Amino acid sequence: MDTIFIKSHRAGMNYAKPHFFVLNKGLNSGKPHHEAYTNSFVLIFQTEEQKEDVYWIAMSLWKSKFWHQYLRGSVIPFLSLYEFKKEFNPRATRLMREHELHKKNIQALKLLQEQENHFNKNIHLINELKNAIMMRYRNK
Repeated sequence: MDTIFIKSHRAGMNYAKPHFFVLNKGLNSGKPHHEAYTNSFVLIFQTEEQKEDVYWIAMSLWKSKFWHQYLRGSVIPFLSLYEFKKEFNPRATRLMREHELHKKNIQALKLLQEQENHFNKNIHLINELKNAIMMRYRNK
């Protein structure tokens, strides 16, 4: 696996190569996203495929609350760039070694994410219908 270039994101900065952001402040530290957060690290890659592979590793680490043990600060916890680099690169490399299993896991995660989005959309529509029916009573 190629080396992942990780640095602190500065507001207004644009990146030409494939990239994603990881939140570094608060209890959601470690959360990856394709849009920039105010307080985040940016991970820059050579290829779009490598970015997608590593994005799902980052998502898995965040969902499993892996980064909670590395949070610092008493009022607003944060994740330091040093700790993130030190822990993320070796872990991502280790997980990418089992490439076939990793690909299957990514496909399963993408499918589950699509299902979750679909169910959330349906719940939203159901709530809108309930509200519309209840508003009929208000207007009488």
